[in-house]
Amino acid sequence: SLLALKEHYTIIIVPHSVQQGARIADYAAFFLMGELVEHGTGVQVFQNARDRRTEDYVTGRFG
Repeated sequence: SLLALKEHYTIIIVPHSVQQGARIADYAAFFLMGELVEHGTGVQVFQNARDRRTEDYVTGRFG
């Protein structure tokens, strides 16, 4: 499983689901049109976003 593999390897995942990313990320980054908007721990990015654009994306309020 990914949880077992991450003990020995660095794994980079681009999930199709925000919920999947939030569930498995130790660290996360949010890019918008090639710009690194925010990065930090998974909890910080998905639950306590500092940038409004990140918050809008992870809560589904974008577009």
